[in-house]
Amino acid sequence: MTHYADHVEKFSHDSIRRLLKREKMSAGIVWEHVRGNVVSSPRGCVVFDDTVLDKDYSHKIELVRRQYSGNAHGLVKGIGMVNCLYVNPDTGQYWIIDYRIFDPDGDGKTKLDHVREMLLALCASKGLPCDRVLMDSWYATKELMLFIESLGKIYYCPIKSNRLVDDSDGESPYRSVDQLEWNQAQLKQGKLVKLHKFPQKAPRETIPA
Repeated sequence: MTHYADHVEKFSHDSIRRLLKREKMSAGIVWEHVRGNVVSSPRGCVVFDDTVLDKDYSHKIELVRRQYSGNAHGLVKGIGMVNCLYVNPDTGQYWIIDYRIFDPDGDGKTKLDHVREMLLALCASKGLPCDRVLMDSWYATKELMLFIESLGKIYYCPIKSNRLVDDSDGESPYRSVDQLEWNQAQLKQGKLVKLHKFPQKAPRETIPA
């Protein structure tokens, strides 16, 4: 608020504070403002990622809780957000089209719940074409991946090194990713594996070396 007021003469710090106190920047309002600027593509990608707004010195701000931060590589005190970006791979442009505040104590929802809701909203009401979903290993759960498959989307996500997989087509027991053996071709192209506890009819996953 102070930074903005210092650079725009007609607005004071107090007027901006009153505006933010009165108005709520909901996810719906974000979409209303950005929808006219989005340049869609049949090859569009949706990216889900989370961030933590650092509030280490805040003691009474609502929604502040201790949670893991990838940037800090540890627990920090802050406000968690799950963001949804739409990427046009043809132009290299991207837009934030949705977000959720991570507040499990208030609404009982996990980050996976938020991703599922935003993906449903994208397919049901936003009307943006996309064929790929990108996310990090935090979201690489069986339930969410199968849900994305049920929507007819392709997904890309890293999986943790201790994830159990089968690269023998059922001839050998499952083993963790870090125990897999790689030949030269697989080091370049990746390896087809079946994730543990996935249904037999599910497509096999390709993991990079």
